[in-house]
Amino acid sequence: MTEIKAPTMINFQRFTPSDKALYESYFPDGNERGCEFSFANLYLWGRQSFALLHGHAVLFSQFDRRSVYPYPVGKGDKKEVLDAIIEDARARGIPCRITGVDAAARETIETLYPNKFRFHCDEGSFDYVYSIDDLADLKGKKYHGKRNHLNRFYEAFPSYTAEPIGENNIPRIMEMVNAWYDVRENDDPNGDYHMERAAIDKAFRHFSELEMEGLAIFDGETVLAMTMGSRLTDDTFDVQFEKARADVQGAYPAVNREFARYIRSKYPSIRFLDREEDMGLEGLRKAKQSYYPHHMIKKCWACLLEDGYDY
Repeated sequence: MTEIKAPTMINFQRFTPSDKALYESYFPDGNERGCEFSFANLYLWGRQSFALLHGHAVLFSQFDRRSVYPYPVGKGDKKEVLDAIIEDARARGIPCRITGVDAAARETIETLYPNKFRFHCDEGSFDYVYSIDDLADLKGKKYHGKRNHLNRFYEAFPSYTAEPIGENNIPRIMEMVNAWYDVRENDDPNGDYHMERAAIDKAFRHFSELEMEGLAIFDGETVLAMTMGSRLTDDTFDVQFEKARADVQGAYPAVNREFARYIRSKYPSIRFLDREEDMGLEGLRKAKQSYYPHHMIKKCWACLLEDGYDY
């Protein structure tokens, strides 16, 4: 009788801030990638862990009561590492679901596993990527409405200041952010703000370790808006959080523009701002489309057919 070998489970470890340089060393040079592969996002959101295997960083993400495997990060052949992911899912008794699958990754999976995976592409998970010059300058007719909002903001707050986020002003900015969440949670007690609130609090606590960058707009000592993010690739910066007072007209366009100008000035090699996904929320989609993205990063789920089509 042939002994049937039990599937092997990968020894995943939770991320710590000190893993940032190691994780990022596995990215191929010059490759575009979605916001879910940002180290800061991996550390800040949900329960996410990684392992180093076959020349790749293998990721395992647990959130919203689902377990998924973001497409493995690394150079070279993908067969061994994808085989290991499939085996790990079997060992855990969960469906094998690979996320963050762009066109090139889809072609690789289809070539290595013909007719073994089914793909689901959700527009709500596509990244909106903007020219940093477009957001910093707002030139042309298409941005006429944005400039009008900004002019009203400038008229109302002629002495506003835009300051980089740092240890000296984080406590004041956190007060504004917490007030923002308090209002939303009071207005919508069933709203799902807990995970984002935990993530942004964690981002403030580990701001320097995660090499975050941020900007806040002040009227005197009052914080009107804030935004922050982290570098995603050599030419792209990921904007991960943005909050503004609802009673201040033009605060969102103002902090959006100021941050684009700040990043462009500090990092001349940055050409794009990734403002992440709209999550299928109609209001958020309209807001992101109103800034006319340069392009979208289109991503899919790859689900192993033998597990049933589950996404």
